[in-house]
Amino acid sequence: MTMNNVFVYCELEGATVADVSLELLTKGRKLANRLGCQLEAIAAGSGLDGIEKQILPYGADRVHVFDAPGLFPYTSLPHTSILVNLFKAEKPQICLMGATVIGRDLGPRVSSALTSGLTADCTSLEIGDHEDKKSGTKYENLLYQIRPAFGGNIVATIINPEHRPQMATVREGVMKKEVLDPNYQGEVIRHDVAKFVPETDYVVKVIDRHVEKAKHNLKGSPIVVAGGYGMGSKEGFDLLFDLAKELHAEVGASRAAVDAGFCDHDRQIGQTGVTVRPKLYIACGISGQIQHIAGMQESGIIISINNDPNAPINTIADYVINGSVEEVIPKMIKYYKQNSK
Repeated sequence: MTMNNVFVYCELEGATVADVSLELLTKGRKLANRLGCQLEAIAAGSGLDGIEKQILPYGADRVHVFDAPGLFPYTSLPHTSILVNLFKAEKPQICLMGATVIGRDLGPRVSSALTSGLTADCTSLEIGDHEDKKSGTKYENLLYQIRPAFGGNIVATIINPEHRPQMATVREGVMKKEVLDPNYQGEVIRHDVAKFVPETDYVVKVIDRHVEKAKHNLKGSPIVVAGGYGMGSKEGFDLLFDLAKELHAEVGASRAAVDAGFCDHDRQIGQTGVTVRPKLYIACGISGQIQHIAGMQESGIIISINNDPNAPINTIADYVINGSVEEVIPKMIKYYKQNSK
């Protein structure tokens, strides 16, 4: 019996594993390598024949499959019972899940039942040591759960020295997903769901479900043109949409711009919005609060257009255009129109 492994809860839509879970498997594999332990995955849903084919290539050593009619669509009670009872038996040292509607519901329930800690919305996960100066106790190989705190003014590193599992949720797009080996061999365990989930957990039945797809592809776009409070108005954002059209890009926004009503909330990039990693990120009139930077710092090339030479975003930009957005952006649009014929 293997003990103290790294576990990833795989979120499912039907029989498809969510991207955020594949990103966490990639990260989980690296953490497991560093700890010298195994990576295990949990897939709970219905009609899951062959689900492991999506999971094993990311380096999972064991896939725990829970397949029963009442497990999809997700409801809180049965999924909580599965994790709590599995973890009591398997004693994982780490459990990761997506900071999604599901993960934000399931994570706290599981950590509460097991009296373990949970850090939400981590932007980075590392393994490291810690010494408790008061008691002189040394802890080795703890999970550093890293996230902005106090309104993003500091980056906090959070640890759980004593309690297990160490649990963290991470948003989609924060970690990078990479197939380790298309033919990676791992063990598939098909559990008897009834041994984990009491009948009473199925009291809630989902009668009808309505899933609305995003109106744009901000996450998947190779080029993102993002506007901040410095765009000045909704009309200012129209300029960005014009530029985006020429570049075949998507438009994003900082929280300040969204709060001011210049742009829709679903285009917000940063700690309280989406995380993007395009090849090119053009930041227009964005000062660059740490929460915003957390959502776009992995971009390939960053161009900042700002009339404030000391804007924090300029420190991470590859190119800085010092000037007013009203002047610079129309010139860019004109240039691309001329040269894209």
